[in-house]
Amino acid sequence: MRILIAGNGGREHTLLWKLRRDAPDAVFYVTRPNGGMAGECTGVDIAPGDAGALSAWAAAERIDLAVIGPEGPLAAGVADRLEERGVPVFGPSAAAARIESSKAFAKDLMAGGGVPTAGYEVHADADRAAACIEAWGAPVVVKASGLAAGKGAVVCATVPEAVRTAREMLGGAFGEAGRRVVIEEFMEGEELSVFCIADGEDYVTLLPSQDHKRIGEGDTGPNTGGMGAYAPVGFVTAALMAEVEDAVVAPVLRALGEAGCPFRGLLYAGLMITDEGPKVVEFNCRFGDPETQAVLPLLTSSLLEPMMAVAGGGGLAAHEPVFADAAAVTTVLAASGYPGAYGRGAPVSIPKMGDGVHVFHAGTALEDGRLVTCGGRVLAVTAVAPDFVSACEASRGAAETIAFKGRYFRRDIGWREEERRSS
Repeated sequence: MRILIAGNGGREHTLLWKLRRDAPDAVFYVTRPNGGMAGECTGVDIAPGDAGALSAWAAAERIDLAVIGPEGPLAAGVADRLEERGVPVFGPSAAAARIESSKAFAKDLMAGGGVPTAGYEVHADADRAAACIEAWGAPVVVKASGLAAGKGAVVCATVPEAVRTAREMLGGAFGEAGRRVVIEEFMEGEELSVFCIADGEDYVTLLPSQDHKRIGEGDTGPNTGGMGAYAPVGFVTAALMAEVEDAVVAPVLRALGEAGCPFRGLLYAGLMITDEGPKVVEFNCRFGDPETQAVLPLLTSSLLEPMMAVAGGGGLAAHEPVFADAAAVTTVLAASGYPGAYGRGAPVSIPKMGDGVHVFHAGTALEDGRLVTCGGRVLAVTAVAPDFVSACEASRGAAETIAFKGRYFRRDIGWREEERRSS
């Protein structure tokens, strides 16, 4: 079997890690692999978003399954081009990927489908956005409508901050992604990440997780792509998951189908669990990063089988996922300066890890045989243990042993879970 993974971040390294265990005899290809993936696959020197070149290569190489990791290639239609070439693909069409690539589209879809979410307005004019903000007051959330690498949502504590943020976005701070902004009501509660594998008709849910988007401990500072995650989440019950599926997952998948773009791939629902029930913060059209690094090490059943069912056009219902009765905590190690400007080229030292500890690479590269930093989020350390406290201690302890200049990581991943358990 020949499997292609498009993308080279921490999420893709985790997918490679899991799929290699599901199919140890398969041949794996990765587009421009990072420093940790390089020895585990054959590299393909094609950008993951180059739909024409990648689909032509995959067809010529008779790829049995193409897995598209990042949102950018999905929004650019890479899955569409692969399908046109007859390559089985796990990942939604560009039309379905609008659930992430256009927050305005997603909000309108939710409103039409009765999916609970925050009140909102969409604006392309800075003065009208400012008028909306001034009418609503603060706190308020300002989002770039397009893709912004997880950094395009700003929770603003004051009206002047929100007006300034909206004007900056519409003025080009996020390029094309900020041509329209979504002004949203602020929601209070606990965040929850829910992954669903969908084949256009059926779906199965994976283990819910909670990530930590802000750079600083105690969830302070600007948003990032994610500084850590853990699973399972203590407050999640079977009743809550049934409500999430009935109120969120099933209606949005139905709405996408009715819009002529059935979703086939991984749908990620970013939720706020409020006093009124679950409400959608955002949808993503791919596995989350770093939640993937916490969820997949707990998956004891095959990931490849449901992916193949989706790529083959059906049969997903026969592949209900099974998870270990354990806990996983993921700590992200970032370069100094992230999520702003950061340096590159610092040597990275990773000692041998203990049982149950996995190091997933993201912003690393090999230069003259040396492992060096080349991104903002450099590594993710996941520890799997019988209980949450042990997993926390192992993840933080392992992160401390990794060295590179400017290394930064949060030492409080899972702090809300710790508070719940101690109260």
